[in-house]
Amino acid sequence: MKRLLPLLGATMAIVATAGTASAHSPDSPVGTDGHGHGSGGVVVTVGRFAPPDTATNAFTYDTALIAPGSKVMVVGTPKRHSTKVQLSVYGLVPNRTYGSHAHQKPCGQLPADSGAHHQHVVDPNQPSVDPKYANPTNEIWLDFTTDDRGRATVTTVVPWRFEDRRAGSVVIHAQKTETEPGKAGTAGPRLGCATVKF
Repeated sequence: MKRLLPLLGATMAIVATAGTASAHSPDSPVGTDGHGHGSGGVVVTVGRFAPPDTATNAFTYDTALIAPGSKVMVVGTPKRHSTKVQLSVYGLVPNRTYGSHAHQKPCGQLPADSGAHHQHVVDPNQPSVDPKYANPTNEIWLDFTTDDRGRATVTTVVPWRFEDRRAGSVVIHAQKTETEPGKAGTAGPRLGCATVKF
């Protein structure tokens, strides 16, 4: 726990710096709901996972694998021709691999409320399991493996920016993401969800 506190402090400092660098009126860098928007389109979500009946922006649907009170941070940064997304988690099951992706809608009371994966080019056949569409270039994949303290940070960069269609959340799944035809993009049950205003 003593080693976790400095990491959380550093995380909050990163959030504050990102927000300050990109903030403009009338937007605040990080609001009381744990969401922030900046003038450059930088988005930040910081939250503690809670069961759906008490959650605000971070939902756990499986308290054995994402304990209430564990922490999540998502930072989305648009570049000139790309988008960088970073996911950090604290307090999950140690030494375990999770799948994770950006989904279409905000989190809700039910795991399915966040919709399907956000795809830059949408697969005409849904649910999408074709690796031509369900892949880490056309979608935002953030699979990670926690360390012995249940912490992980993962970053991805996709070669496109959000336009009219925007993702609404990052969902954490029970398994590493599959890549083969007929299963591409699948990663088992939805364990948790962080609402992100991309």
